[in-house]
Parts: sequence; C-alpha cells; structure tokens
Amino acid sequence: MKIYLYISIVLLLFAGCTKSPKIVEIQPDLETENYQEVLSLFQKNCETKKAKKIYADLCEKSLYVDDAKKFFTQNFKPSLVVSKDGDTEGLLTGYYEASIKGSYKRSDIYKYPIYKTPNDLIVVDLSKIYPELKSYRLRGRIKGNKLIPYSSREEVKKKEIDADVICYTDSKVDRFFLEVQGSGIVELDDNTSIYIGYANQNGHKYRSVGRYLVKHNEIPLKDISLQSIKKWLKENPDRVDEVLNYNDSMVFFQKRSQGATGALGLELTPKRSVAVDPKYIPLGSMLFIDSKVDGKSFKKIVFAQDTGGAIKGAIRADLFVGSGDEAMRIAGELKSKLSMWILKPKEEGTYGK
Repeated sequence: MKIYLYISIVLLLFAGCTKSPKIVEIQPDLETENYQEVLSLFQKNCETKKAKKIYADLCEKSLYVDDAKKFFTQNFKPSLVVSKDGDTEGLLTGYYEASIKGSYKRSDIYKYPIYKTPNDLIVVDLSKIYPELKSYRLRGRIKGNKLIPYSSREEVKKKEIDADVICYTDSKVDRFFLEVQGSGIVELDDNTSIYIGYANQNGHKYRSVGRYLVKHNEIPLKDISLQSIKKWLKENPDRVDEVLNYNDSMVFFQKRSQGATGALGLELTPKRSVAVDPKYIPLGSMLFIDSKVDGKSFKKIVFAQDTGGAIKGAIRADLFVGSGDEAMRIAGELKSKLSMWILKPKEEGTYGK
C-alpha cells in the first residue's frame, strides 16, 4: 500500500472527551474504492446532527457533486489513528443482525422475556455538572432516597423487574447473543416478524463470556468465536447460567420500523457501518480501514454509526456484516489486525465538537 508520511504529528482534540488519540498524517491507498457508493452513504450519514457538526458545509456540497472521486480526494484529509502508546495497529471484529424465534404469549416453550427499558431505570446525564464527563451516563434505581446500581443479569433472573415485555423467546442463549449484537429480527409463532433494537442498558460493565471460558480452560484462546461459545453452551446446559451471568450487563430493547439500527439512528449498511469507541472517534465520522474480513484483504471507507460495550480504545472497530447465517459465521470468526484512518475535512473546522 502506498503511503506518504508527513513530518508533523498532530493531536486531535475532542471536546468533552477525557481521552484523545494521536493522529499521524498519512495517505492510505484509496484507488480501489467505489466512490459513487460512498457518496450516497455520505449523504445518508449527513442526515444526522453529529455528522453535520463534523462535516459542516461538506454535507451540503455533497448534494451537488458530478465527480464523486474528485469530491472526496479534494475535500478530505486522511489521518492515521495512533494509540496513546504509539501503536498504529488495533483490532477489527464483526457483528450481525441476529434472528431469534419468539411469541407475544408466554408459554412452556417461549418463556424468556425480551424487556423494554424498565420503568424504574434512572439515567443520569452528568455533563451539566461535569462537562468533561459528556460521554458518560450513570444508571441505577431509586431505593429510599438513594440511587443504587440497577439489577445485574443474575439478579434480574431471580426476580421480576418493573419492565414491559416486547415478546418471549425460546432460548436464553439466543437472547443473550441478541443483546451482544444490539439488534435483530424476532420471527414470531404467528408467522409474522418484528425488528427490535437497543433501547437502554442496566449500567453494569460489559464482560466477555468468551474471555471467561478461556480463563477457565474451557476453550483455547485460538479457537474462541461466536460459534465455539454457542457449541460449548449447547454441550454444557448445566453451566449456561454460570457463564451468561458472568456478564452483569443487560440490554433492554424497543421495537423498530427498520432493520439493524446504530447509535446514530440510521439503518446500518453491511460492511460500511462500524461501531467505535466514541471517547476516541466521534460518531458520524467517515473512516478508512485496512484489515482482513473472511480471510480476504478489506480496504474500505466506512462510517462510525454505532457503539458497543465491548468496543474500547482508539484503534478499535466492530464491522456490521449484515444478517443471516453467513453474516453470523463471518461475524463470529472475525478478529483481524486493523489500521484505521479518520477522513477529516481539509479545511480546519469544528471536527469532533
């Protein structure tokens, strides 16, 4: 890949964030990109307030473009993301739109509830008091005159919570991985289906069940994947609760009118939408990533349109790969080295603010 290294190293400042990645000015190889497709996606991305803040008049300018490639090459400056430790290499994983079976009625088969946001869940926005904590939310419930942590996954299993139920599913394992993916399709027993997506979370930190299984020598690190975890859980039904409850974090859902939808409210585009850590990469940003997907070189412009509990760090992205069995396979196996560039406006402005 051809690159051109500039002498200067600049620091990208994100207003309201406590951490910022170093940015080294480097030019990636963008020659093989489908710019017409990227232009269409850029215009869609610009429908959000966050993208409009980042790209300002370029959003308006994109509506009157005759030459898509010329528009991007003349108006954007790629900057390689470097971690605070000086690393230029991170991790790319994948996620997909899950599909599970369900019913509006509870029964001996469909007995695991998919909850809406609990009525007693309190979300505290700290930014009005502490602007430097703009990216953080405090979640809990009121007991007496105190705000206490909301129930963990294990605690929710043991008691009823004050939450409406969207529907019931036949598998606690499928429900768990629906939470991990953040959205999905429920195929109901009346031959209809509904879209559901992330609405809220119980405030507990995400912990990887894959890491738990590796730590306890149940699955070798080299073999860990969505498929291997599901296989192990199927073969060890008496330990399912033990493993799932290791992740105290629990996701609550809402019905959606469209397919997999990210944190920006946009319907995600397979292999063009990524989840990032917004403490480092502002949502709405356009990125170029260099990695491998399904064993093949993957060099594409993508859009930061989602977040995830497991997505932490500057050089970290989770690629949305679509829906269906093939997408599940790719997402479950995807764990590749990643180089990532932020495509910033060439004219200095309010990027990231």
